[in-house]
Amino acid sequence: MLRDLEVMCELTFTWIFNEYPSFVMQDTRRFVSQKTGNLYIAMVEPSDVGNYTCVVTNTVTKSSIQGPPTPLVLRVDGVMGEYEPKIEIQLPDVIPVAKSSTVKLECFALGNPVPTISWRRVDGVAVGRKVDVNKVSGVLEIPYFQQEDAGLYECVAENSKGRNSVKGKLSFYAPPHLIEEPQDAQKPIDDTLVWECKASAKPKSSYRWLKNGEPLDTMEDRVQVNNGVLTISSLKLADIGMYQCVAENKHGRVFTNTELRVIAVAPDFSQNMLKPQTLARQGGDVLIECRPKMSPHGMISWRKGKEALRESHRVSVLDNGSLRIANVTKMDVGLYTCVARNQFGVASSAGSLLVKETTIITSPAGHLDVTVGESIVLPCQVSHDPTLDLKFTWFFNEQLIHFGNHGGYFEKVGGRSAGDIMIRNIQLRHAGKYTCAVQTKVDSVSIATDVVVRGAPGPPVEFQVTEMTDSTASLSWGPGPDNHSPVLTHNIQARTTFSLGWQGVITVPELLGGKQLTATVIDLSPWVEYEFRVLATNAIGTGEPSKPSKKARTKDMPPKITPSRVNGGGGGRSELVITWEPVPEELQSGPGFGYVVAFRPQGAQGWMQAAVTSPDASRYIFKNESIAPFSPFHVKVGVYNNKGEGPFGPVATIYSAEEEPSRAPGRVRARSVSASEVEATWKALPWSNNRRRILGYELRYWGERERQETASVIRTMGNRTSVVIRGLEGSRTYFISLRAYNSAGVGPHCATVNVTTKKPPPSQAPVKIIWNTSNSKVILKWDHVRALENESEVTGYKVMYTQDRHSRPNVVETNTTSLELALPVNEDYVIQIKPFSEGGEGSSSRQITIPRIAGSMAIGAAPELSAVSMVNMLALYFTARTFL
Repeated sequence: MLRDLEVMCELTFTWIFNEYPSFVMQDTRRFVSQKTGNLYIAMVEPSDVGNYTCVVTNTVTKSSIQGPPTPLVLRVDGVMGEYEPKIEIQLPDVIPVAKSSTVKLECFALGNPVPTISWRRVDGVAVGRKVDVNKVSGVLEIPYFQQEDAGLYECVAENSKGRNSVKGKLSFYAPPHLIEEPQDAQKPIDDTLVWECKASAKPKSSYRWLKNGEPLDTMEDRVQVNNGVLTISSLKLADIGMYQCVAENKHGRVFTNTELRVIAVAPDFSQNMLKPQTLARQGGDVLIECRPKMSPHGMISWRKGKEALRESHRVSVLDNGSLRIANVTKMDVGLYTCVARNQFGVASSAGSLLVKETTIITSPAGHLDVTVGESIVLPCQVSHDPTLDLKFTWFFNEQLIHFGNHGGYFEKVGGRSAGDIMIRNIQLRHAGKYTCAVQTKVDSVSIATDVVVRGAPGPPVEFQVTEMTDSTASLSWGPGPDNHSPVLTHNIQARTTFSLGWQGVITVPELLGGKQLTATVIDLSPWVEYEFRVLATNAIGTGEPSKPSKKARTKDMPPKITPSRVNGGGGGRSELVITWEPVPEELQSGPGFGYVVAFRPQGAQGWMQAAVTSPDASRYIFKNESIAPFSPFHVKVGVYNNKGEGPFGPVATIYSAEEEPSRAPGRVRARSVSASEVEATWKALPWSNNRRRILGYELRYWGERERQETASVIRTMGNRTSVVIRGLEGSRTYFISLRAYNSAGVGPHCATVNVTTKKPPPSQAPVKIIWNTSNSKVILKWDHVRALENESEVTGYKVMYTQDRHSRPNVVETNTTSLELALPVNEDYVIQIKPFSEGGEGSSSRQITIPRIAGSMAIGAAPELSAVSMVNMLALYFTARTFL
């Protein structure tokens, strides 16, 4: 370590290594203190050997001086080993820092290996974002120092051999800074002056006051100084002058300079005239204020009319000059004048006194007893002086009622001189004290009504489960609020994770009276977690339930419920498949639930048994090569859990796995029914034998341009011997294959047959339709539909008619292009015509609406007929009529 002279402020330090301009570069191993000027080398290396020269620079004048060179040599008498950090730059115990200044804390340690430097706040407060720690020099820098930056800081130096630390406390200080200054003032004689002087500082400022640069004399009682506040009462002309406030602490002081002027004023009412009219209530008290501006304060006198007013037991002039009249009567009505005088002048101001009738609430105070849901009126009728306006205000439990903001429950229903209100659909929360306040310009009165609301009971409290057995639960609870109607009965409800909401339960005693606070729930399922709650009922109704009890589980016991729907059959060769419906969890009565499956061939004596340990299992498969196909077995399924075995269910008869069908159906035929339908028929196989059954048939079909693997499948059930395949394309060849199936699988295919669907029906709809009506008859005629080359020939027509477009139509078939229909009169009809062929039904014509028949003749045509066609058709029609 090298040392240099102590330095003053405004200096910076650098070191030259050997000769200028080779300066020592700071790193984690070398550090130049800007506090002491010292150069520190944590661990000397051979490259550090040489001459070192200190350079001190004045940052203001920019001038520098150099000290003498100091040589650094290595000792040859030994090698320095590794050692823990030794901190060379210590921190003062307390470091005062001015507000908004920048503070730098230095910390450097010698050591081998070279120590690392870190900083932290000992009080646990996180170091702020603005704080910077130089990674090379380890210097901690805090700019713009504030109160929250003050605290105890610790520098920690550590290497592989150990650690060391130093601590220093940063204290915040600030010289006084004025935040509130007194302003120049002009005051009348006898007035009071209050000036406040306030400054922010750390530590806090002390205050003193000067007058004209001299300490203020505070010996007079009328001059008070309290923590920067100057108060001078009963001002005099001698108080005129310049006043200074001094705020100071050990770091500095600040001054204020303020002028006080004291003036004399003749009486003046221009700013505070008497009220032109003062209203008073008959029998009440009234105060008529008189507050003229004058300095010094003089004498106040009163006149009523032109006569001087004399004081009495009812009439008095107060010290401040105001007039007070007690127990006002009609005789007190008149013009009152206040006269003020001092040595500088006289002034007066006048105002009238009017006496009004007393406001009286005529509705009596009362007590109302109502039931939840009712609507009531609270009266507030008054008698009052007719010349005064009334203001009605209602309070509920001392809180102002804002009409329209309470869910529509409160409504004003009174007239001009009545403040009645209605409470609609009253609720429990509306019980309490209602106050009607009536106010006029001269008085105010009020009346209160207590409203008791009776309702269903509140929820019982402290509900708990006190004991659980395998099928019972003991419960207790405390009474909830009865809402002014005695509780008549209690009702217990329970729920589990398996139930749909809360359910009623059976209790002992069965009926729980209003004073009953305990009960036992019976017939519970073992090993099930329950929640309970209780509801109270009174004459009004059933109230809200209590809070649910904590979940409690009944004790376990051997199971009693056996699986239902025991069945089976199917499976693979030499297998006996047994199925059942699992027992629900809530009926398993305890942990470790499982099934015992017992079975034997029909006619055998002993039972074979197997345990199925999964409670969710629903089947068991017994495989043995000795099992003959489709042989009967007696089967029963029992239950067990950790508490023991339960009963077996009833015995059922099931069959072992059967064999697949061994033969294909015979006499398979296919014929085209229409362009889109084909009917397939076959000869049924025998339904069953000793080894297999026939459950139905599987038909596969595919088009001539499709692969058999993509065939569509139709399955029949039972002993059917035909099926109609729909949704096919016209004039197309299809292939059909058939085989039988049962629970074991499918049998062999029959020989494939093919069939070609018929040509499609005509795609053209009938056109040129004409109709006429006469005597309850409708005669229709239309053009013949000609089939296209790829369509089947028309073999007839279907005429469909209905009274509206939505009901089921009537259908008449004909093989001609005309038709006569006998239809009831006075009904509208909608008619459509479509052709049909061996390929099926063709396209329908457009709908034709025929209006109701009224006994006279009517003629119509389809919209597509031209005028010429219509004339020709009419001619044909009349010719036909003549011939007939």
